[in-house]
Amino acid sequence: MSMSSERILEVLRAPCISEKAARAQEANQYVFEVASDATKADIKAAVEQLFEVTVASVNVVNVKGKKKTFRFRAGSRGNWRKAYVKLAEGQTIDLAAKA
Repeated sequence: MSMSSERILEVLRAPCISEKAARAQEANQYVFEVASDATKADIKAAVEQLFEVTVASVNVVNVKGKKKTFRFRAGSRGNWRKAYVKLAEGQTIDLAAKA
């Protein structure tokens, strides 16, 4: 399944940089912020095409936006979606080079 380069960049928004994501990388799992309408198949195809690797599995999490106050006014951050992408044995992604 091939995707257009525009759709790949719509599906994969950005890599998530956090301590939890760094620990996941040790287990050959990479974390990306993805479009809220992206399916597991979309994410798998986008990662395989963009980074030229083989994806073993994809897990998706919907993250609820936090409630925040700003100058005594209540508001909330937007909801977003992240994907944990596990690669096949022996494959890696250099996120620093692509970012």
